[in-house]
Amino acid sequence: MWPYRDRYNSCRNRHCPKCQAAASRQWLADREAELLPVPYFHVVYTLPSELRDIAYQNKRVVYNLLMKAAAETTLAIAADPKRLGARIGITSVLHTWGSALTHHPHVHMIVPGGGLSLDNARWVAARPDFLIHVKVLARLFRGKMLAMLMAAHDDGELKFFNSHAGLADKKTFKRFIAPLRRIKWVVYCKAPFAGPEQVLRYLSRYTHRVAISNRRLVAADDGAIAFRWKDYRVDGPIAGRRCGFTRTNSSAASSSTCCPKASTASATTGSLPTPTAPRTSRPPAHSSTSPRLPPPRKSPDIAADTPCVLPCPCPRCGGRMILIETFAPGCEPRWRPMPSRIDTS
Repeated sequence: MWPYRDRYNSCRNRHCPKCQAAASRQWLADREAELLPVPYFHVVYTLPSELRDIAYQNKRVVYNLLMKAAAETTLAIAADPKRLGARIGITSVLHTWGSALTHHPHVHMIVPGGGLSLDNARWVAARPDFLIHVKVLARLFRGKMLAMLMAAHDDGELKFFNSHAGLADKKTFKRFIAPLRRIKWVVYCKAPFAGPEQVLRYLSRYTHRVAISNRRLVAADDGAIAFRWKDYRVDGPIAGRRCGFTRTNSSAASSSTCCPKASTASATTGSLPTPTAPRTSRPPAHSSTSPRLPPPRKSPDIAADTPCVLPCPCPRCGGRMILIETFAPGCEPRWRPMPSRIDTS
């Protein structure tokens, strides 16, 4: 533990591990105010490992294409009369790292289980436990993403370096892309166990922060930095592991998870009747399948990034204390602590 801690002024950078707490809370409050009283689904589009080096060398271009391809795929499949046949809206967030804090671009989406009919006359509801088959989403996403990459290459928007310098040639790039049309691309689509609020809270922690936050740091000196990461392939206390980097390598690891300027980190796409939307965009009241929308909710005013007094501080360290259970003297508590695990989600 360091003998002192620095306290910085707010730099307002979305990758700063100290700043943007108020912006993150405001984003979460705004997204929760837009939720409809319908089932929601968590959809994740992952860029194949074969394209991650190209994405790393062309972050702005590839990240924007990834967000665009994922959004167009979801909207197109949902609007297909053979699938859902509805105009839906989505909230998407770009993640550029995985649990091991390595470069792993993927897009998280919150998708409602239904939408307006193509003629805006009624509400079309999906099955409570099924939205769209992931194989259908994966095939269209694969085709759109590869087509966008070929178009970007033809327009000279992609740059290649080191071992990938030969991909600047059009024929070489086509040969590189060809095998990717035959492999399976990974798309995840399931209803969240704890509802859309759980997914939004999870995403809000990354919309305005960087991967290697302060709580991951274990030790630091003049020569190296150590931090924690989580291996989801291992269960139990050993899932939380430590990783060491020199100061030069740690800067490279941190910068690999940052979004470049002019790239999209989160977006809301499509058309949906939100609780705060005008009445003209809501499902008609006479439709028997129309969800009853709650009255408009005003988003709470989020305070700026200023120190706040915790309602229940720890008497020992002054940090946040969560009340788990209250029991009378002489009684046994019902709650038993689980083995300690490092939460790096």
